[in-house]
Amino acid sequence: MDIYLSVIIPAYNEEKTIAKTLESILDYLSKQNFLSEIIVVSDGSQDKTAEIVGSFSNPGLGSNVANISVIDRKENRGKGYTVREGMLKAGGTIRLFMDADNSTDISHFNLMKRYFTERYDVVIGSRDSKDAEGAKQDVPQPWFKRLLGNLGNLFIQIAAVPGIWDTQCGFKAFTAEAAKNIFSKDKIDRWGFDIETLALARLLKYKIAIIPVHWVNKPGSRVKFSAYFEVLWETIKIRKEIKKLKHQTTS
Repeated sequence: MDIYLSVIIPAYNEEKTIAKTLESILDYLSKQNFLSEIIVVSDGSQDKTAEIVGSFSNPGLGSNVANISVIDRKENRGKGYTVREGMLKAGGTIRLFMDADNSTDISHFNLMKRYFTERYDVVIGSRDSKDAEGAKQDVPQPWFKRLLGNLGNLFIQIAAVPGIWDTQCGFKAFTAEAAKNIFSKDKIDRWGFDIETLALARLLKYKIAIIPVHWVNKPGSRVKFSAYFEVLWETIKIRKEIKKLKHQTTS
């Protein structure tokens, strides 16, 4: 029986949250009728993240979770690099990445499955109701963060990914073919990688669907305020790279 779903979890110093997240994922996967795997990629963690994941390995014969593995990289390279590493290592027909704090619960995959049966190549979660009716955040962010986020997203839409209001939600799934083609071309190692991934998916003419998610903000976020500006700068680089790739494909 082939692995249908690979769940990739990028993690950096998540010893306080990773066990609970894995328990939630295992509870969900144990009730499904497909074979799955979980790959946690530790992005240079300096705590016991990898050790805790190791304690979950080998769920047992007869389980529909084939394996829980950890890639324990000692050097911090960024979320983009980390997700890319997991995606290219995975063996599933469908490859989903999600956040280590479980801010978007794995059960949202139920909404994604039908799109893959309808031959979509990429299905992403959105916390913005302008993308998908029913999307919401458990605790809305302060007004100034919402304003900054909306202004930043307008720039992202103009520069790289028109028509998607929430490019940064950490819950995205790809067919194996799309994952290999997109992530083998990704170059952004940090927060802007979501934008690059979607821009490449559009360039490669993959069908993209959006599902609404209920996003639960968790304390202890690793995203610093400076990341907003880093993403905008990376968006400019992505625009230039996509233009170059377009020229190469048409020349």
